[in-house]
Amino acid sequence: MRKTYHIEWGSHALSLGAKTAIMGVVNVTPDSFSDGGRFFSTESAAAQGETLYRQGADIIDIGGESTRPFSNPVTPDEELDRVIPVIRLLSDRIPIPISIDTTKSAVADAALAAGASIINDISALRMDEQMAGMAAKHQVPLILMHMKGTPKDMQVTPEYDDLLGDISQFFADAIDRAIKNGVNKSKIIIDPGIGFGKTFDHNFKLLRHLNRLAAFDAPVLVGSSRKAFIRNCLKTHDKEDIDPMSPMVKTGTQATVAAAILNGAHIVRIHDVAETRITAKIIDKMLSM
Repeated sequence: MRKTYHIEWGSHALSLGAKTAIMGVVNVTPDSFSDGGRFFSTESAAAQGETLYRQGADIIDIGGESTRPFSNPVTPDEELDRVIPVIRLLSDRIPIPISIDTTKSAVADAALAAGASIINDISALRMDEQMAGMAAKHQVPLILMHMKGTPKDMQVTPEYDDLLGDISQFFADAIDRAIKNGVNKSKIIIDPGIGFGKTFDHNFKLLRHLNRLAAFDAPVLVGSSRKAFIRNCLKTHDKEDIDPMSPMVKTGTQATVAAAILNGAHIVRIHDVAETRITAKIIDKMLSM
């Protein structure tokens, strides 16, 4: 059985453990690997956030910068132009928390002022030294994700002396850095960063041994949705990459969701909320026995 956690802040609360929380993804970008361009306008992005909420999402994650392998960063102004109008619209339409997926403290600050209430930092405070202080100032949950390198170079040669050991040391350092900068330990969530500086086999190994992260006594988030390691596993040798939107990739994603929950994930970050709600309900029931 997963350890349970209860996080309260502002007008929001998350009870994690007895029931898996679902984070629905809305990428306000032209170039994200799966849904880039589909929700690039403010209204289409807000409408998608509403749809995911109605399908059962517990959190909506809004991002304005693609972090697919080999992607280039965008300026803070461009990122703000993409996400702030969406957050303003969506925060008036849905009651659940909105997280801002950013590595920039200025973007996080503006997003929180616009109605977001969680910071999702894929760099785990490494790209902007002001980010921890921003989370502490607003007293909001902070997601710290493991990534080897940056999106631009993370998939060039992802090598580890000890995959689980290296990631564990990374989290020990990141959590310590956050706490020293005023973040309350009870508001820290960790994410092993599936697909971020990992080989395909690394990703499967992380899912298999996810329970190792329980040592940090923090809720665990896993984002495996439609990623390349799933598509690579499913394709035949004579085929190019499978379309991330294909039914077989959606089915493969649900297998990784089930594995993540069975091995200790408290939150799953996902594009297909309706299907994931079913998977999570079944696995949560098994874990309650």
